[in-house]
Amino acid sequence: MSSETLTPERILEATEDVLRRYGPAKATVVDVARALGVSHGSVYRHFRTKAALREAVTARWLDRTSEQLSEIVTEEGPAADRLDRWMTALFEAKRHKAGDDPELFATYMALIRESGGVIDRHITDLESQLTAIIEAGVAQGTFTAPSPAVTARAVFDATGRFHDPAYAPEWSRPDIAPAFEAVRHLVLRGLGA
Repeated sequence: MSSETLTPERILEATEDVLRRYGPAKATVVDVARALGVSHGSVYRHFRTKAALREAVTARWLDRTSEQLSEIVTEEGPAADRLDRWMTALFEAKRHKAGDDPELFATYMALIRESGGVIDRHITDLESQLTAIIEAGVAQGTFTAPSPAVTARAVFDATGRFHDPAYAPEWSRPDIAPAFEAVRHLVLRGLGA
């Protein structure tokens, strides 16, 4: 048995490793417990069901992107620059997740299909971040948006090809960067006051 204190974070790290090794169809709570050197009952004390554990590891994976982007939202400076960096950072984060570890990306795509609430919360968080940037732009007089929340949703939808995992196969194509640049410039010009 492991002498380290068992924490939810340790369990989530081990779960990610187990998912990477076995994939979502074969990974079990017993595999996670074995990797941690504890009983599966110890894992269940932190996550009551296998579904809860899988949902938590999926949320953790998505939250990494949200946390990176939230730093851009809270920066000082022109909202247009922050929006530009935010859209670019979202595209790069998603593209790296798909390209750097395709097996783990495929695993998370399978988990996301079974964790609809997690993805809904992730999208709500991203749209809230966009709303905050757009509100700042309106306050600075650089954006025109009668409803920043509606505009944020429109920006999110307009850039979907560059962050929605359904489009992941396109993200490694050579023409994706110019396509992203064209949409990014269109969004920024369209919001201009």
